Amino acid sequence: MHQFSKIKVDETLIHGSVSPAFKEVEAEFKRNFADRGELGAACAVYLKGKKVVDLWGGYRDIETNSPWEEDTLINVFSVTKGISALAIALAHSRDYFDYDRKVSMYWPEFAENGKGNITIRELLAHQAGLCAIDEQLDIDILSDLDHLSKILARQKPAWAPGEYHGYHCYSLGWYENELIRRTDSKQRTIGQFFSEEIAGPLDVEFYIRTPSDIPEKRIANIVDYSPLKMLFHLNKLTLKMMISYFIPGSLAARTLGNPKVRNPGDIVRPPYREVEIPSYNGIGTVNSIAKLYGLFACESPVLGIDKEVFSNLKRPAIQPNKCREDKVLQIETSYSLGFMKYSPDMHIGISEECYGSPGYGGAIAFSDPSNQLGFAYAPLKMGYKPFNDPRAEALTAAVYKDLKLQDG
Repeated sequence: MHQFSKIKVDETLIHGSVSPAFKEVEAEFKRNFADRGELGAACAVYLKGKKVVDLWGGYRDIETNSPWEEDTLINVFSVTKGISALAIALAHSRDYFDYDRKVSMYWPEFAENGKGNITIRELLAHQAGLCAIDEQLDIDILSDLDHLSKILARQKPAWAPGEYHGYHCYSLGWYENELIRRTDSKQRTIGQFFSEEIAGPLDVEFYIRTPSDIPEKRIANIVDYSPLKMLFHLNKLTLKMMISYFIPGSLAARTLGNPKVRNPGDIVRPPYREVEIPSYNGIGTVNSIAKLYGLFACESPVLGIDKEVFSNLKRPAIQPNKCREDKVLQIETSYSLGFMKYSPDMHIGISEECYGSPGYGGAIAFSDPSNQLGFAYAPLKMGYKPFNDPRAEALTAAVYKDLKLQDG
């Protein structure tokens, strides 16, 4: 077994291209390897529709000493939520559904257990109280979408819709998927819809479910840890959330612990990577993710998204009626149309105009519309901070430092 702390990545394993105006990003990317224990990673930035940073380096697999390549694919955990939100935005723009209509208008069974008045906008803002799924899920259930649909419809909300919000870690993507299946004339899943309507036309490589024909040598082998090890890194965690997580039956435990896996990385490995978990198990190149967010930041017409969607996302999020503290994460959060927004406790870009999604272990991607900027970063080695990872923070700060220097 490797002693990860002793592995040093030589600069000869760092590759890519960087615009002269973004040299600080390149320097910080290298510092992550030299000073912050990075083993393998990629970072990409698009500005005003043009690629200005495309870096990759270190290892794709430390067990085989395989280097990270330009076309390496990596599972990005909850960064997938932003990609799914983009697909939902396109479906809305094509009149599949209206954000302000009730979910039950398109999915009648959803009304069960007092959910009849929940709107799509409330669901996408994590305000529906459906963060936890109380019936135990496994690979067989997730492979049977009709069965899963019935379980989702039976779920009772944890609070009255709109009163609070709480991170719908896994569940949001499954509810989004059923909305697409119910309203798409071809009855496609959200992964199929994204692949055919967005990824293909825009020439980006990102999948919500790992295709069986992708060679293993292209996939980064995530370095993770057991939940027990988190107890030795409490200084890096949100203490209230972690205490709640380890209390059986708590909202956090029910939200984050279903499906039940041994380690966080198991949910992006076989067999779970072979089904669609649209909130969590997306896989792609970091450059593709940044490209998508860059197009969104520029409000590019090639996306086919209504101007109203972009306007909504640039505005401050509509907060729940009673409390801004997240019932699951136990910090102040902010959500809009399936994306996470910037808040003092959750750094998505640098202002309330920014939106995107962090991924468990350190990955993050976001759009900054005021600067027409798209950013994405993903590491091989999962960090213990569930958000605001120091490696991602350093890269984000470098991007804005370079932008400020350009402005003179």
